[in-house]
Amino acid sequence: MLPIIVEAAANFCLHQIRLPYEITELPPKKRTLFAFIDIESNGSTHRAYIGCDPTLIQAIAEIFLGEDESDEQTLTDMLLETANMIVGSAKVLAAEAYDTSMMIATPFFVSEELSQIRPDELQCIGINDGELTIALKRL
Repeated sequence: MLPIIVEAAANFCLHQIRLPYEITELPPKKRTLFAFIDIESNGSTHRAYIGCDPTLIQAIAEIFLGEDESDEQTLTDMLLETANMIVGSAKVLAAEAYDTSMMIATPFFVSEELSQIRPDELQCIGINDGELTIALKRL
């Protein structure tokens, strides 16, 4: 399931925010804000975490909202919407390209650090000067 979400995130970079990206193995080095969405697929449930550092989420807010400096609530809302766009895209991608169905829940904001989440799988994407983290934990 992680590769499908990573592919959806890459598509988000290419088609939505139109910024160059690089897939990396390293965990985030900066403070990261996380949102999660629970996913049910093939009889199992996972929690997908989408994390952005403040630099990246501000850049995304600037692209979608035209705001140079967003307040904390706007950045939180933008993170939730980013998680929804990426995981929603993964749901469509899973059905069309992988013949797999996914049911997704509503995204929630969490202020946990990655060390507290303890994911089963992790993938990071460097985008300009920012970092996007995708973590998956089986529930």
